[in-house]
Amino acid sequence: MKALVYQGAGEKAWQEVPNPQIQQATDVIVKIETTTICGTDLHILKGDVPAVTPGRILGHEGVGVITEVGDAVTTLKVGDRVIISCVSSCGKCSYCKQGLFSHCLADEGASGIGWVFGHLIDGTQAEYVRVPFAENSVQLLPEGVKNELGVLISDILPTGHEIGVVLGAVKPGDVVAVVGTGPVGLAAIATANLYGPSRVIAIDLDANRIEKAKELGATDGVLSSDPDWKEQVLALTDGLGVDVSIEAVGIPTTWDMVLDIVRPGGHVANAGVHGTSVDFPIQDKWIENLTITTGLVNTNTAPMLTRLLAQGKLNIAGFISHRFKLDEIEEAYDVFSRAAETKALKVILEA
Repeated sequence: MKALVYQGAGEKAWQEVPNPQIQQATDVIVKIETTTICGTDLHILKGDVPAVTPGRILGHEGVGVITEVGDAVTTLKVGDRVIISCVSSCGKCSYCKQGLFSHCLADEGASGIGWVFGHLIDGTQAEYVRVPFAENSVQLLPEGVKNELGVLISDILPTGHEIGVVLGAVKPGDVVAVVGTGPVGLAAIATANLYGPSRVIAIDLDANRIEKAKELGATDGVLSSDPDWKEQVLALTDGLGVDVSIEAVGIPTTWDMVLDIVRPGGHVANAGVHGTSVDFPIQDKWIENLTITTGLVNTNTAPMLTRLLAQGKLNIAGFISHRFKLDEIEEAYDVFSRAAETKALKVILEA
């Protein structure tokens, strides 16, 4: 088969590799019909994720058809069309029993790490993929749901929902601010509205991204390049700050921003992936009764999001900016890596 293979920092290739085989009785093999590219894949290509070694097939999102099942698999069959979760979980260890699937203790790549695709085992940017713990790591794609929408359930939608909205404890009437309207931030915006906030404020340097955020559910937009951006945000509250402040970029500047606009008693939900340390001015903030959360997606809300998607209650078609054939994946990476220029959000790859 063909797959996109990591060759070391800055290098990748679409090349022939052996087809995956069933290794454990709980595995299935899935023929990939649709996949996509994540910002994490770009971090890997930069060499930022040293656990990813040359020869690894990239990708952790996908929709496809099961072509083979292990002997212990009883609830899935050949021919089922499934959404592959970015997090694989045994369902039996102590963390899985708590719903912390991202920290599954089963030794599939490394104990305590649920994100294995394209990281510790071969991933989904390929014609076929082996899925471990399949009965806990895929879900059936509902009839009538397009593959390109189903693949958004693999990672991006549950990430914004769980790490931004659920951990941020968004509730009816809240004023929510999302700093950074890339795919994660937009996912938080799209799912925040499930909880009835009074306002959802999109904050970004890019005016085009703010307009996209409004299409996906933001009530207001603020350009962070404006000198008075903070005053604009506070003017949309009662002057005290937002109830929930979601960081969706992963740099010190945006971390400082979410702290600047949250009110006493509010929630700061960090959804960005940080590559360097940030400051927390505890000498000032200790008195503010803040709740600060971090996390890696567990995808335990993915079934709920899938049901809403099937009922047409999630407005997410606007996430898709570009479409390519799977064998055009290197061109797709180029477009995705130049998102500021190309306006790329989610780039869909179809077999």
